[in-house]
Amino acid sequence: MKEHYLQKVKDHFREAEPVLGQWKTEKAKIVFTNGCFDILHSGHVQYLQEARELGDSLVIGVNDDASVQMLKGSHRPILPLRERMIMLAALQMVDLVIPFEEETPETLIRQVKPDILVKGGDYQLENIVGAEFVLKNGGDVRVLSFRDGISTSQIIDRIINRFK
Repeated sequence: MKEHYLQKVKDHFREAEPVLGQWKTEKAKIVFTNGCFDILHSGHVQYLQEARELGDSLVIGVNDDASVQMLKGSHRPILPLRERMIMLAALQMVDLVIPFEEETPETLIRQVKPDILVKGGDYQLENIVGAEFVLKNGGDVRVLSFRDGISTSQIIDRIINRFK
């Protein structure tokens, strides 16, 4: 039997369309965020819970491995895309996980058409990809709180330093 959380993992937008269509029919408030989510940590969990509380459904766009390398360097990601997506899908507050291969999630945001677009507190509203589209279509864009002192990069550095 297929694990319930694996049903939240979609390999591309086309697989997510029926679910999103149903939510739109039900007038569910769809919240969207995106990121690499390489080495899931408590800062991610706090952020995703805060995002989910803004609406009825939380959709996460996840950078594929090539786009993570473009953004973070050749040694990343630590965990491959499928593993990162499964970890996110296993979280209770997450409703759909969809990968994207472009440098930014602009195309995926336009496809999902979220009611609320969220990013972490280390972003400024004017720098959030997709914000203009969401606002133009009657949606809302939010910058959520940022938990200072915890990041994937810091966790990687800690591991390297402890096991030299």
